[in-house]
Amino acid sequence: MMIQMVNIGFGNIISANRIIAIISPESAPIKRVIQNGRDDGKLIDATYGRKTRAVIIMDSGHVILSAILPETVGQRLIKDNSDLIEEDKKNML
Repeated sequence: MMIQMVNIGFGNIISANRIIAIISPESAPIKRVIQNGRDDGKLIDATYGRKTRAVIIMDSGHVILSAILPETVGQRLIKDNSDLIEEDKKNML
């Protein structure tokens, strides 16, 4: 299995294979998830002091805050996956 990485802004890169969800931080349940991550020592703030626009939940229980929109992170994941599929097709020929 090849390790895939995704840029979450400001040069921060995380493992795409370990992402469970990319969500908006606006709702009360997500704000509780962020607080629980902070309390458990599993919150990673990658916003560089900017407004949190995406909350990324990892399979390890870590909660990552990003200053880029969830749609942008999702598009980067999709683009990276399609690039890998094309590369695999070339290698198979």
